[in-house]
Amino acid sequence: MAKLYFKFGAMGCSKTAQALITKFNYEERNMKVLLLKPAIDNRDGDGVVMSRIGLSQEAVSVGEDENLYETYLRSYSDCDVVIVDECQFLSPEQVDQLADIVIERDIPVLCFGLSTDFTTHLFPGSKRLFEIAESISEIKSVCTCGAKATVNARIDDNGRIVTEGSQICIGGNSRYVPMCRKCWLRRRAEQAQ
Repeated sequence: MAKLYFKFGAMGCSKTAQALITKFNYEERNMKVLLLKPAIDNRDGDGVVMSRIGLSQEAVSVGEDENLYETYLRSYSDCDVVIVDECQFLSPEQVDQLADIVIERDIPVLCFGLSTDFTTHLFPGSKRLFEIAESISEIKSVCTCGAKATVNARIDDNGRIVTEGSQICIGGNSRYVPMCRKCWLRRRAEQAQ
């Protein structure tokens, strides 16, 4: 029986690399994979999923109002599995549509992404995945102190932690740093002095 999977972690935990490795593993078994990514994440170009370690693959970019169930039925119903990178940027409705693929078509859907934003609040897509995914697993990331990173600290051009702003600000290592909550709170307090 197929499941809706949510594999989450802080920045720097190799979510995208694991998504691409998973894609490779399915294809190695002669299975057809539909790789999706939200169009809002265009840092590597439209329709490209790229990991920090250099792995990359073409993907189908999906708009924020696109019905993913209808897209699957219309153009990709021959796929054996759906993999979504940066799933935190999906709407709750799109997560429900992915769940419909699992239920109605008996196709596994594996979602990889962040759980929380730079203020430690859940992204709407991630919140919905926590609510309905049949399998939820954390991919660990490490803070510079060696503790488990749980915070995606947004950094400005001067290396200071940003605590206000839009929930979505696309960026990689130059914009975000994985931190444990203790280090994040300490740095915020130091900046406030």
